[in-house]
Amino acid sequence: MNDYVIVTDSSCDLTAEMARDLELTVLPLSFSLTEKEYRNYLDGRDLSFKDFYRHIRAGEICTTSAVNVEAFVGAIEPILQSGRDVLCAAFSSGLSNTCNAAQMACKELAEKYPQRRVYTVDTLCASMGQGLLIYHAVQQKRSGKTIDEVRNWLEENRLHLCHWFTVEDLNHLKRGGRISATTALIGTMLNIKPVLHVDDEGHLINVGKARGRHASLTALVDHMEETAIDPASQVVFISHGDSQEDADFVAEQVKSRFGVKTVVTNYVGPVIGAHSGPGTIALFFLGTHR
Repeated sequence: MNDYVIVTDSSCDLTAEMARDLELTVLPLSFSLTEKEYRNYLDGRDLSFKDFYRHIRAGEICTTSAVNVEAFVGAIEPILQSGRDVLCAAFSSGLSNTCNAAQMACKELAEKYPQRRVYTVDTLCASMGQGLLIYHAVQQKRSGKTIDEVRNWLEENRLHLCHWFTVEDLNHLKRGGRISATTALIGTMLNIKPVLHVDDEGHLINVGKARGRHASLTALVDHMEETAIDPASQVVFISHGDSQEDADFVAEQVKSRFGVKTVVTNYVGPVIGAHSGPGTIALFFLGTHR
């Protein structure tokens, strides 16, 4: 059986240590603050996550860029030249052009290296939802599954990867066009917090609201109760926009209510955090449906 490498991008928001342990190749997306461009490396080497959120809280505007075709080719071709195949699991096509670039690169390289398998899967996931899906894919690989079997597993299970999240400041969603200026203004005045998820097409959808921060965090866990598959046996991921205390609160709720033993938390990286803002809390798990 030929060896293969799982490739993804930094929107997975895994810790750098976890990405190394999972033996992933991770390409960084880019973001710009005050006309200076940075790479969204998982270890924050260009700009720490703390410093990124400090800039955002100070009112600086951040713009983001997808990984381009050339970057994917540059990362994947040496793997193929080494005699290994590639399975690329990319950031949702509903939120970024990164997946399209990955598909173009893999098609080009598949034609150039016809003896190799070069696959792309649109995860239809974001942040640590993407990370959790890839974590499970690696477990499949380590259990002995072939590249074709893992690709099929990803395509069959990606819509079971549930994303539920809330934000602290509605103005970041307003700037990204996710909510109207009127909704942002009224919501801020009334302390209304949106509850959102990623739908089956990989788009960000506003599906509810809660009065106050505590209620919005609890609503995330309530949604998990409704759809989670055997939650006590799951690994659950939580990402946060520089709000570790709130992430810990959700983690404790998940553990106490469902008997979950393993919860992994990490920052929402700059590329997604630029649109969701400081204070974002997101909960990811496997469910019957999104």
